[in-house]
Amino acid sequence: MNIDWQPSGLSDGNVRLEPLREEHFVELYAVASDPLVWEQHPNPDRYRREVFRTFFDGAMASGGAFLIRAVDDGRAIGSSRFYEHDPVAGEVKVGYTFFARECWGRGVNPAVKRLMLAYAFRHVERVVFHVGAANIRSQKAMEGIGAVKVGEVDVAYHGEAVKKNFVYELRSGRESEDTPSAET
Repeated sequence: MNIDWQPSGLSDGNVRLEPLREEHFVELYAVASDPLVWEQHPNPDRYRREVFRTFFDGAMASGGAFLIRAVDDGRAIGSSRFYEHDPVAGEVKVGYTFFARECWGRGVNPAVKRLMLAYAFRHVERVVFHVGAANIRSQKAMEGIGAVKVGEVDVAYHGEAVKKNFVYELRSGRESEDTPSAET
């Protein structure tokens, strides 16, 4: 069975996930050009256009990336993606998530994660997250959605240097509709 990891229609009353397209680069870079968005991420230079271009190219190559829009006004507010689906292990990874600062602490990240997890758990038993070892905000967000830290790994991001990451997981049935509003 071939799974569409970039489905249309993932939406709730606040956010809409659209399959990422090349024509989204300019509006997504407008969100990503804020240095504070990347302050704790593994590559804090992603606010620079040429570095973000590499990040965006990796998102496009993943086949599972989304542009996240606010439902109320349609503005781009961030991005996330599914990647590295392993049908034998029954898992997919979710990550490379970032949001505009005005979304922080407003329940946007949990809303996006709920949509993505609900979709993922229709197809896999386990969702894995790689979180930068220095990204305290994202580590707290993982704990806030019930993910469990299960290890550490060096991750080679698309076109970037290898960085130490913590590995978190959620297994089918552990996600909750009452996800706290922890933010990445």
